[in-house]
Amino acid sequence: MIVCGGCLPERTEKMVAALRSAVPDCPVEVAACLNACGQPVSLAFRAPGRAVYLFAGTDPVDQAAEVAAFVGLWRSAPRGVVTDARPCGRLRTTLRGCIPA
Repeated sequence: MIVCGGCLPERTEKMVAALRSAVPDCPVEVAACLNACGQPVSLAFRAPGRAVYLFAGTDPVDQAAEVAAFVGLWRSAPRGVVTDARPCGRLRTTLRGCIPA
Protein backbone atom coordinates (compact mmCIF):
# COMPACT_ATOMS: atom_id res chain seq x y z
CA MET A 1 0.00 0.00 0.00
CA ILE A 2 1.27 3.45 -0.90
CA VAL A 3 -0.04 6.63 0.69
CA CYS A 4 0.63 10.05 -0.78
CA GLY A 5 2.80 12.03 1.60
CA GLY A 6 2.39 15.24 -0.39
CA CYS A 7 -1.38 15.58 -0.08
CA LEU A 8 -1.55 16.50 3.61
CA PRO A 9 2.02 16.30 4.88
CA GLU A 10 1.04 17.42 8.37
CA ARG A 11 -1.18 14.30 8.69
CA THR A 12 1.10 11.74 7.03
CA GLU A 13 2.31 10.12 10.26
CA LYS A 14 -1.23 9.82 11.62
CA MET A 15 -2.48 8.34 8.32
CA VAL A 16 0.32 5.79 8.16
CA ALA A 17 -0.27 4.78 11.78
CA ALA A 18 -4.00 4.29 11.15
CA LEU A 19 -3.36 2.19 8.05
CA ARG A 20 -0.71 0.05 9.74
CA SER A 21 -3.05 -0.53 12.67
CA ALA A 22 -5.97 -1.48 10.40
CA VAL A 23 -3.93 -3.77 8.13
CA PRO A 24 -0.86 -4.80 10.14
CA ASP A 25 0.26 -7.43 7.63
CA CYS A 26 0.28 -5.00 4.68
CA PRO A 27 3.38 -2.84 4.22
CA VAL A 28 2.65 0.89 4.03
CA GLU A 29 4.97 3.09 2.00
CA VAL A 30 4.88 6.87 1.73
CA ALA A 31 5.34 8.41 -1.73
CA ALA A 32 6.34 12.03 -2.18
CA CYS A 33 3.40 12.48 -4.58
CA LEU A 34 0.92 10.23 -6.39
CA ASN A 35 -0.15 13.00 -8.81
CA ALA A 36 -3.79 13.15 -7.83
CA CYS A 37 -3.36 16.49 -6.06
CA GLY A 38 -6.86 17.74 -6.85
CA GLN A 39 -8.37 15.03 -4.65
CA PRO A 40 -6.28 14.37 -1.55
CA VAL A 41 -5.48 11.89 -0.10
CA SER A 42 -4.35 9.30 -2.66
CA LEU A 43 -3.75 5.63 -1.94
CA ALA A 44 -2.34 3.01 -4.30
CA PHE A 45 -2.13 -0.76 -4.09
CA ARG A 46 0.26 -2.89 -6.10
CA ALA A 47 1.85 -6.32 -5.86
CA PRO A 48 3.37 -8.70 -8.39
CA GLY A 49 0.72 -10.53 -10.40
CA ARG A 50 -2.12 -8.41 -8.98
CA ALA A 51 -4.18 -5.55 -10.38
CA VAL A 52 -2.97 -2.07 -9.43
CA TYR A 53 -5.52 0.27 -7.84
CA LEU A 54 -5.45 4.04 -7.32
CA PHE A 55 -7.87 5.81 -4.99
CA ALA A 56 -8.10 9.59 -4.48
CA GLY A 57 -10.23 11.71 -2.21
CA THR A 58 -9.80 9.34 0.72
CA ASP A 59 -9.37 9.89 4.44
CA PRO A 60 -7.03 7.09 5.54
CA VAL A 61 -7.70 7.77 9.22
CA ASP A 62 -11.50 7.73 9.04
CA GLN A 63 -11.59 5.05 6.33
CA ALA A 64 -8.96 2.69 7.74
CA ALA A 65 -11.55 -0.09 8.22
CA GLU A 66 -12.73 0.36 4.62
CA VAL A 67 -9.11 0.15 3.43
CA ALA A 68 -8.70 -3.06 5.42
CA ALA A 69 -11.83 -4.47 3.77
CA PHE A 70 -10.46 -3.57 0.34
CA VAL A 71 -7.09 -5.19 1.07
CA GLY A 72 -8.88 -8.39 2.08
CA LEU A 73 -10.93 -8.42 -1.12
CA TRP A 74 -7.92 -7.55 -3.29
CA ARG A 75 -5.80 -10.30 -1.77
CA SER A 76 -8.49 -12.94 -2.12
CA ALA A 77 -9.60 -12.02 -5.65
CA PRO A 78 -8.05 -13.85 -8.60
CA ARG A 79 -5.21 -11.65 -9.90
CA GLY A 80 -6.40 -8.91 -7.55
CA VAL A 81 -9.45 -7.98 -9.60
CA VAL A 82 -12.15 -6.94 -7.13
CA THR A 83 -15.56 -7.45 -8.73
CA ASP A 84 -17.79 -6.42 -5.82
CA ALA A 85 -16.44 -3.58 -3.71
CA ARG A 86 -19.60 -2.94 -1.68
CA PRO A 87 -17.93 -4.24 1.52
CA CYS A 88 -15.47 -1.33 1.17
CA GLY A 89 -18.13 1.26 1.96
CA ARG A 90 -17.48 4.78 0.69
CA LEU A 91 -13.91 3.89 -0.32
CA ARG A 92 -15.28 2.24 -3.46
CA THR A 93 -16.52 5.63 -4.69
CA THR A 94 -13.00 7.05 -4.57
CA LEU A 95 -11.52 4.59 -7.07
CA ARG A 96 -9.73 6.50 -9.84
CA GLY A 97 -8.09 3.68 -11.73
CA CYS A 98 -7.43 -0.03 -11.96
CA ILE A 99 -4.68 -1.54 -14.12
CA PRO A 100 -5.09 -5.29 -14.71
CA ALA A 101 -2.17 -7.55 -13.83
